[in-house]
Amino acid sequence: MSNRPFVHPLKVAVGLVLLGLGGCGSEQEVSEQPLGPLNELPNPYATEDGWAQLPDGRTWGSTAGVDIDPDGRHVWAIDRCGGNSCANSDLDPILKFDPDGELVTSFGGGLILFPHGLHVDDEGNVWVTDAQGPNGTDPGRDGKGHVVIKFSPEGEVLLTLGQPGMAGDGTTELLNTPCDVVTDADGNIYVGDGHGGQNAGAPPGTVARIAKFDANGEFLMSWGGLGSGPGEFRTPHALDIDSQGRLVVGDRGNNRLQIFELDGTYVSELDRFSRPSGIYITDDDVIYVADSESAFDAERNPGWNPGIRVGSLGDGIPTTLIDGAVPAYPGGSNPEGVAVDAAGNVYGAVVSEGGAFLRSVMR
Repeated sequence: MSNRPFVHPLKVAVGLVLLGLGGCGSEQEVSEQPLGPLNELPNPYATEDGWAQLPDGRTWGSTAGVDIDPDGRHVWAIDRCGGNSCANSDLDPILKFDPDGELVTSFGGGLILFPHGLHVDDEGNVWVTDAQGPNGTDPGRDGKGHVVIKFSPEGEVLLTLGQPGMAGDGTTELLNTPCDVVTDADGNIYVGDGHGGQNAGAPPGTVARIAKFDANGEFLMSWGGLGSGPGEFRTPHALDIDSQGRLVVGDRGNNRLQIFELDGTYVSELDRFSRPSGIYITDDDVIYVADSESAFDAERNPGWNPGIRVGSLGDGIPTTLIDGAVPAYPGGSNPEGVAVDAAGNVYGAVVSEGGAFLRSVMR
């Protein structure tokens, strides 16, 4: 994979400090002065809604996850069964579309309560996290949730991480409201485990870790814990792997990205991509970061606007903000998931206000 040079014009006007963000131990220059909320960035994209059609009068619900098929053209997405949950629904939450928005295949009905993170590996297998579990009152939720499920491209269940319906405590292979999943070049599996750490008053035992499994699903190790220090998390909400084989984590509750070696060694953090709900990294380390929550209140990430910020992992400074304005979201949308196809089209999976599945095309 290549590492395309990337220079941000703001760097010539501010002081510089060296941080170890480059490849092979090299150091990249980034600003030592905070730039403040990066909202006034160019948007060279036009966003469209309604491009992907659901069958039989079905309407979109919340769409937290999106990824690209290995062919670079087809797009996979999650739909929470027309609402914000698939509990007690038999609708298929996992959907594959061709470039014209035609539904190619769907599956997963009745297996998942709260589809959250979605990853398509190099062989076309589809991985989905189920970020809820039984609640003690609804028997339709019993025996489901707190898992990652690996499907074949045709929808056959190939592997399940965790035990359906059983919440873990963050010390074993059992998972607890897993947020996202990604696989590395050797097939090892990384799970962002624990969705509750961002909540106000989250107790010390709240699960907030990265869990690592081998390609066969055997639990290898985990790292992290609830907190805001290096290597700690307040909801590891999004995962991807860069060209150097490092794990990049969207630490949403701490409004930052954290970068790790694949053995859990902490490398660095980036705090200029706002509040990360979803991330997507291209082969040349351009990163797309979806912020879905900064507009919700004045406490989570003061001053920042939601949208998709685009920049380079090399200098850690975004240069583009895709606001995602469409008629349903005239002031701009707030995608939770993001992915980019081989043609450079950017897909945004929106959870709030009923949900939407958006595509942004270069003007």
